[in-house]
Amino acid sequence: MGYDSSAFIAVAVFVIIPILVIVIWLIATYNRLVGLNNLINESWSNVDTELRRRYDLIPNLVETVKAYAAHEREIMETVAEARSRAMNYMGTTEGQAQEENQLARALRSLIAVSEAYPNLKADQNFLHLQHELVNTEDRIQAARRFYNGNVRDLNTLIQTVPSSLVASAFGFKRAQYFEIEEAVARAVSVVFQPQA
Repeated sequence: MGYDSSAFIAVAVFVIIPILVIVIWLIATYNRLVGLNNLINESWSNVDTELRRRYDLIPNLVETVKAYAAHEREIMETVAEARSRAMNYMGTTEGQAQEENQLARALRSLIAVSEAYPNLKADQNFLHLQHELVNTEDRIQAARRFYNGNVRDLNTLIQTVPSSLVASAFGFKRAQYFEIEEAVARAVSVVFQPQA
């Protein structure tokens, strides 16, 4: 009995090559999931950096307002409490978004106070802090959009067939979007427009 090369080629074509294609696809899909997961972690750290930048600006803003509007104590305490809760929150992305929304509302109230104090609105330190906060809000929004784009890509890969099979086999979970109320973020930015 001789070696039949046509039988070997047929086995290779119909068995070995499809198995190789499947293995290569599994590896590529797994690596893509890992890459997206790492990109989400990196982009969240960018969001966190911008949030911390805002947290650092708030005490200076409160102190500047306090110099002109000392009797607005309740608003300043609300801002301080909201800042502390947001800054120290260690839970889910959704919970962080809720804390950030509370902080943005408190900031909006604080800035609204400035409308009643013309000297405060003209204070150079206050104007500088307004400008810095507007820039920070813009940077938070850009970092948030980048993060959410990566979350969308990962979630799409996890939810679509056949990559969902690889995701579930290796325990990949859907990521949470970081959704803050656009109206609140815009309101903070609008109130912070430089005075003429």
